[in-house]
Order: sequence, then structure tokens, then C-alpha cells
Amino acid sequence: MTTTVNIHEAKTHLSRLVEQAARGQEFIIAKAGKPMVRVVPIEAPPAKRRLGFLAGKAVVTADLKKDFAEDIDAMFYGDR
Repeated sequence: MTTTVNIHEAKTHLSRLVEQAARGQEFIIAKAGKPMVRVVPIEAPPAKRRLGFLAGKAVVTADLKKDFAEDIDAMFYGDR
């Protein structure tokens, strides 16, 4: 259930209302009985990806530069 408060009440109790919204309780601010805005908590930012978490877990034995030299030359220099 969403609570509706008028602008004067929202100004008077803004800190309390923001704390409630941060805990997940949305509320609506109305002006002269007409709903104007809905206050909702912001979503948590996505977890940051950690680079290098597989370091040392696998070994690449291929010599990619040597194995794909012809393909690389074709991409950069075209067919000669």
C-alpha cells in the first residue's frame, strides 16, 4: 500500500519519508489532493566486475601470432 502525503507534510517530514522510501516503502506527494510525484528507492548499482579473477587458472600454449599470421596479414593488408 502506497502512502499519499501533501506537499506541506512532505516538507515537514522529509527526512522520515526519505528513510522509509530507502527501506522500500514508496510514497506519493500530492498537491491539492492531486498526485504529483512518486518517491521510490533507487536500485543498487550493479556489482563491479573484477578483472583478473581467473589469473593463473589456465595456460594458453598456442602462439596466436604465428598460428594466425596469414589471417592477420589478410585482414590488414588484403590479399596480395
